[in-house]
Amino acid sequence: MTQNRELNVAIVGAGAAGVGIGVTLKELGLTDFVLLDRYEVGASFKRWPAEMRFITPSFTSNGFGPPDLNAVTYHTSPAHLLRREHPTGLEYAHYLKSVAEHFELPIHTGVDVTTVKRDPTGQGFKLQTSAGPLAARFVIWAAGEFQYPWLDPFPGAEFCLHNSAVSSWSQLEGESFVVIGGYESGLDAAYSLTKLGKQVLVLDRQPRWESRPTDPSRGLAPFTHSRLRAALNKGRLDLLGDVTIARVEPNGRGYLIIAEDGRRWHSPTRPILGLGFSGSLELVDDLFAWHEEGYPLLTEQDESTRTPGLFLVGPGVRHGQVIFCFIYKFRQRFAVVAQAIAEQLGLETEALEIYRRHYMFLDDLSCCDVECAC
Repeated sequence: MTQNRELNVAIVGAGAAGVGIGVTLKELGLTDFVLLDRYEVGASFKRWPAEMRFITPSFTSNGFGPPDLNAVTYHTSPAHLLRREHPTGLEYAHYLKSVAEHFELPIHTGVDVTTVKRDPTGQGFKLQTSAGPLAARFVIWAAGEFQYPWLDPFPGAEFCLHNSAVSSWSQLEGESFVVIGGYESGLDAAYSLTKLGKQVLVLDRQPRWESRPTDPSRGLAPFTHSRLRAALNKGRLDLLGDVTIARVEPNGRGYLIIAEDGRRWHSPTRPILGLGFSGSLELVDDLFAWHEEGYPLLTEQDESTRTPGLFLVGPGVRHGQVIFCFIYKFRQRFAVVAQAIAEQLGLETEALEIYRRHYMFLDDLSCCDVECAC
């Protein structure tokens, strides 16, 4: 890894966001950059429970406009490579590794980035890593979320088992489970357990399974709804909304789950925590200004409003009510970030126009109001 001179760009994270933006930079002709990952390419996806599947479907649609929904480049398709409509995490990690190798991305694995600091001169950044110090003019944060679970949503959460800590639901002993959290990760856990013949109760603050928002970032995917129906029809799943958990306590026969309104439920097994992830930005939170709702404030080019030269790609990108938490959403911002960096480096950006033709260059957020007639 280059340590004796300043690189143009350091990308932190080699998952879907890191690999995707890496390909975009390389297609601009930029070669003086690196991708750093503490583990390996696609490491977060390899940690998914074995039963977990992509909720967005893959289909080889590239030749007709929009690419495969799960592709990170316009000229690749997980559906074509994997022959899967809803890939597993392990399969998708194989796709990302194949993309990285095909485009010969300069990836350094086993490198943990511990600190990112603005250079005292105001030009560029100093990164401390497990492989030594590194200097870069620009930093793109692409570290993702899955490796950073939300573990403390209420007192007693330490007695729960977060879904990200499960390698396979088949390894859990017991016949009855309580899942706390009724969004995608919680319901994926519930479905997987019912498929194994377990009885499952899902508790959530909101009855998300009843809402019908048009934005998929705010409602359940059709894939999830179809799996819920299958579990409900077998009589193995109970869904209970309007429940705000106050605390979880162990008792002699298992665990007591107590709601703020005083209701109580007993679980003979460790409650499953499926409330999502805190995200990797906690490692660099001082380099971003934050909205009161808890998301980082970005410029129109996804650059930190507090720290010029630091860009964000991936599921943490948000502009007001426009949320980019799915791959098919946040990949549309790769070209925006690449163009901003290229312009500051004095590079031509014509190569990015093909991204616009393939619906992967979204720089006008006024078109993101999702409305469906039926």
